[in-house]
Amino acid sequence: MDITSLQSQFRGEILTPGSAGYDESRKIWNAMIDRRPSAIARCTGPEDVQAAVRFALDHDIYPAIRGGGHNVAGLAMVDDGLVIDLTPMKNIVVDPSNRTATAQTGLTWGEFDRETQQHGLATTGGLISTTGIAGLTLGGGVGWLMSRCGLVCDNTLSYDIVLATGDSIQATADDHADLFWALKGGGGNFGVVTSITYRMYPITTVISGMVLHPLAEARKVLEFYRDFVTSGLPDELTVYAASLSTPDGHPVIAFIPCWCGDDLAQGERVLDPLRKFGSPIADLINTMPYSAMQQMIDPGAPFGLRSYWKSRFLRELPDTAIDTFVQFAETRTSPRSFAILEHAHGAVSRVQPNATAFPTRSDGFDLVLISLWDNAEEDPRHIEWTRTFHSAMQPWSAGSVYVNSLDQDDAARVPEAYAQNYARLSAVKATYDPGNRFRRNQNIQPHTKASEK
Repeated sequence: MDITSLQSQFRGEILTPGSAGYDESRKIWNAMIDRRPSAIARCTGPEDVQAAVRFALDHDIYPAIRGGGHNVAGLAMVDDGLVIDLTPMKNIVVDPSNRTATAQTGLTWGEFDRETQQHGLATTGGLISTTGIAGLTLGGGVGWLMSRCGLVCDNTLSYDIVLATGDSIQATADDHADLFWALKGGGGNFGVVTSITYRMYPITTVISGMVLHPLAEARKVLEFYRDFVTSGLPDELTVYAASLSTPDGHPVIAFIPCWCGDDLAQGERVLDPLRKFGSPIADLINTMPYSAMQQMIDPGAPFGLRSYWKSRFLRELPDTAIDTFVQFAETRTSPRSFAILEHAHGAVSRVQPNATAFPTRSDGFDLVLISLWDNAEEDPRHIEWTRTFHSAMQPWSAGSVYVNSLDQDDAARVPEAYAQNYARLSAVKATYDPGNRFRRNQNIQPHTKASEK
C-alpha cells in the first residue's frame, strides 16, 4: 500500500510494519486477534479521519475502524489493509448546566467517567472501563444504569460522522434524522463517528459489589434471582447474576447489583432480601463512587487474554433453563470464563422497539458467555464449551441477540440483532454508504434496487 498521498494530508502518525509502535498499536483486547495491517493511521482529529477515508475511497480500500479495540470479534484490525485509528482523539467537553458531554471517540469509558464525574455527572456506560465509548454506544450500549437512564444509545443527542465520501456531517433528531436513528444501535456501518454528545445524569455514588454463593447452591440462587428481578424492581436497581471464579480460582455464583438512586437508604432496603438470601460465602456490597463500580470487573477481564463469546436474549428463565445453565457452569473449561445473566427493566423497556435501531426492549434476560484463557493450544476446548453451552440454551431463546456480543463467526446473526429494524437500517446504509465502504464490522448490507434482483 503506497501511503504517500495520505501522508501529505495527514497530521497524525501513520504506522507501517517496522515502525516504532506498530506492534503495540495493532494489539487489541482479544489476544486471539493477531492481524497485521499495511498501515495504521492514528488520527489527531476529524480532519485526519476525512483524509484517511478519502484515501480509502480513492484507492478502493475497505478500512477497519479502531475505537477502544475491545470488540471480541477483533473488528478494529485487518490484515494487509488500512486501520483508521481513533485512539489519539480524546477531547471531551462537559456542560454541567445543560447536563451534556461531547466526547471524541478515542476515549474509553474509564477516561469518559473520570472527566464527567468531576462535574458529578454520569450516563449509562460499559461494564469494563477499558471499553471504548464508540463501539459500545454505536451498538446500543448495555450498562449498569440502563434501568434508570436507558441504554447508552437512548442518551445520545448528536453524532459527528465522516461519511464514505469523506464529507463530515452532524446527525441529530432534526438533521439527518434517518442516520441519527440508525446510529442508535446500528454499529459502525454508516461512517466514522468522530464525536458523540450524551445526555448526563447527576449520579456520583452507588451501592454495588457482589454477593458470592458456593456454586453447589447455584440452582437455588438463580431461582431466587429470577423471582427477585421479575418482581417489579425500581428503575434505580439493576441486578446481574454470574458464574465466575474468585481471585484464588474458587468457582462461585454471584449476585451483582447496582443501585443508582439518590436515596441510598432506600437502596439498602431494596437490596436487603438479596443480601439475606441463603448462606453467602461473602457479601461485598457497599456504597462506593460510581467510577469505582465501573472498574469493579476490570481485573476479571484484562487486556491480552484469548477470548471467545456467545450470547442470546432469553424470553424466560424457567427451572429447566436454570438447570442447563448450572450444568455448564459446573463444567467450565477455564476458571477465567464467565457466564452472565443480565436483566433489564424500567427505562429500557419503555422505549418502543422501532424508536431506535436497537430493537430488544422486552426480552427478559441477556445470556452472555465470555470464555477467557491464556494458551492458544487450549482454543478448541474452550470454544467448544462456549458453543455447546449456547446451543443448549436455545430452547428458551427469544430469537434476538445484542450486536456487541457477536464474535467472529456470527456474521449470519446480524439480522437477528435488529429484527424488524433490519430492513430500515439496510435502506439507511444504502443512502449513506451504498458501496459498503464500511464493511469491517457486524455488517448491514445496503438495500438497493439491484439487491432485490
